[in-house]
Amino acid sequence: MATPQFLKTLKPFKPRITSSLQGYDSQRFMKDLGAGITVGVVALPLAMAFAIASGLEPQTGLFTAIVAGFIISAFGGSSVQIGGPAGAFIVVVLGIVNQYGVANLIACTLMAGMLLFLMGLTGLGSLIRLIPVSIVIGFTNGIAVLIALSQIKDFFGLNVELSQGNFFERNWALLQAIPSLSWSAFILASISLAFLFLWPKFFSLLGKNSTAGKFPKMLQSVPGSVILLVLGTVVSFGIGLDVETIGSKFGEIPRSLPTLAWPSIQLASIQTLIGPTLTIAFLCAVESLLCARVADGITHEKHDPNQELMAQGLANMASPLFGGMPATGTIARTVTNIRSGGNSPVAGIVHSLTLLLIMLVAAPLAFHIPLAVLSAVLMFVAYNMGEWREFPKLKQYNAAYRVIMLATFLLTVVVDLTVAVQVGMVLAAVFFIYRVSTLTEFIPIYLKEEDRDHGIVAYKIYGSLFFAVVGKIENLILNTEKSTKVLILDLHQTISIDTTALECLEELNADLQRAGHTVLFCGLNHQALSLFKRSGFLAQLLPGQIQDDFSSAMSHAHEICVEHQAGA
Repeated sequence: MATPQFLKTLKPFKPRITSSLQGYDSQRFMKDLGAGITVGVVALPLAMAFAIASGLEPQTGLFTAIVAGFIISAFGGSSVQIGGPAGAFIVVVLGIVNQYGVANLIACTLMAGMLLFLMGLTGLGSLIRLIPVSIVIGFTNGIAVLIALSQIKDFFGLNVELSQGNFFERNWALLQAIPSLSWSAFILASISLAFLFLWPKFFSLLGKNSTAGKFPKMLQSVPGSVILLVLGTVVSFGIGLDVETIGSKFGEIPRSLPTLAWPSIQLASIQTLIGPTLTIAFLCAVESLLCARVADGITHEKHDPNQELMAQGLANMASPLFGGMPATGTIARTVTNIRSGGNSPVAGIVHSLTLLLIMLVAAPLAFHIPLAVLSAVLMFVAYNMGEWREFPKLKQYNAAYRVIMLATFLLTVVVDLTVAVQVGMVLAAVFFIYRVSTLTEFIPIYLKEEDRDHGIVAYKIYGSLFFAVVGKIENLILNTEKSTKVLILDLHQTISIDTTALECLEELNADLQRAGHTVLFCGLNHQALSLFKRSGFLAQLLPGQIQDDFSSAMSHAHEICVEHQAGA
């Protein structure tokens, strides 16, 4: 039985691990093992911090990093990408939790996973690359600002609830809560943030000091956030600081994964969840493929975008079933994996197993981690996440780029990510259409004086004839003089013609025929000639109105002029 045509267009499910393990040996495994353990330690504080900032319990982030991280590495289209909860999701997840509840977040994540898998299966992964870089930078910086703003409450130890309200209402509530500032939390968070910024420089100075011995090298693989987590917790607990901790707010972290549970999805609520679902799917696709492109630039490999989306889809279908949140590729952990020697998806699998082992053994220790320390970690993440140097560079770009980027940035911060991307894409499309329309030119072709005296006029059309340039075609009709007998349109440099422009050409032909003039088309490419035939316009034309090239069009124009003179 013949295979249906639509099945032939589907992309094969071929995880990168199948090719990465060819020729795999113990040496590569040891590198993957070391990298996976390092990334697992790096992911520990981030996973909990992202979950807390998203309005969820800290273990939600751990469950996501373990389950989704394992699936993304095992079935993804990149050799080195590390998946898990990401800072970009904080604002989106927090908004969904506040408006729809945790149960509906699970439903949105599950449906987004299905959508992502279908996107990869049908080959839409390549289309994500069509998003302009100005939009990507705009919403990335906007999300970074929102992450920082979301941490002000814990950073300053403010006594305020921010679960509801828009951007202005939430920030006004923060301002009103300033009198409740906790100096203990503020000082601890400030020192923690300073530590994160100064630790790389301090480590560099130790490395230059020969008397320091091997101490810096011992700490080279340990990220500052992990050291801060340990030191901040020990100091806070040791001196009895009166600050809020994970335990005081969320209780103890479970020491095992939750059992697989299918969420109860109300069919009546699916329609209202379409918007949040699309937001999660879009953000996951963009973040994961951007991350994979960054990894490609470092490793000089090439990822499979469609396989990556299928893996992201499976991960986001599995994560909520085990009490997790949305997951995607994460740039910081992926780069850490590469720098630590990771060379295959095995490193990502080891990273997930490392987190699972830590949760099984050390979960009770997380009870005393101060939220002020985690807020400092997220502030640091927000700073590194934003591409702040792009703002001063805006003066180097044209007005369209500046408007798109700033509009996306401001709308992300003030309204929400979905609206920001929608407006950004519309602006990008409008500016692109305008730019392409300005490139389309009707260039007069210089003719001999005797040809002009016979009433022959010729134009070379350069660019694309589409709906945005119909005004230029209409001007051609208005500017055609009564003395004109033949109008030649040389289309050999016309890239494409759409139906709107074709309709205007039909009007041009009809108007000139009524005035006793003739329009000749020459040099049509395959697309233009096909459109002329399919629309029926070719059948309306008189013999000779379509010519192969300009010289044959001039010859036919002379014949028409001779006929006019004979008729006169």
